[in-house]
Amino acid sequence: MSARKDASHENTEDGTPATVIDDRDAEGILGKNVYSAANEDMGRVVDVIVKRTGEVRAAVIDFGGFLGVGSRTIAVDWSALRFPTSGPMDHIILELTRDQVRLAPEYKPGEPLVVLGLGDVQPHPETPAPEH
Repeated sequence: MSARKDASHENTEDGTPATVIDDRDAEGILGKNVYSAANEDMGRVVDVIVKRTGEVRAAVIDFGGFLGVGSRTIAVDWSALRFPTSGPMDHIILELTRDQVRLAPEYKPGEPLVVLGLGDVQPHPETPAPEH
């Protein structure tokens, strides 16, 4: 039995270095369904938020509603997501309950980003804390 390579390094026709990744180990997540650990339908991934350093910070989920009516988008901390380790990546698990997510502030581009995390809601690190 031969060992499967996860990635191989090659060059394109013009000599540009490239890495070939096994498509069983990597996949895009935009549009993927999101479920809670209790198998509650939480919505679908509609965007990914990255810091200027390129670090993935959060996923934006279109949450709630029926056929797009009454839905809203929320940002959840990347660490609150779990991905299938085997089989098809047909959905993502969010380690929060529907009730925890239901009251989260809506994500609105251009406004301070509130990211729902594991057990708390926290402002994005680059957002100044409110003054008391």
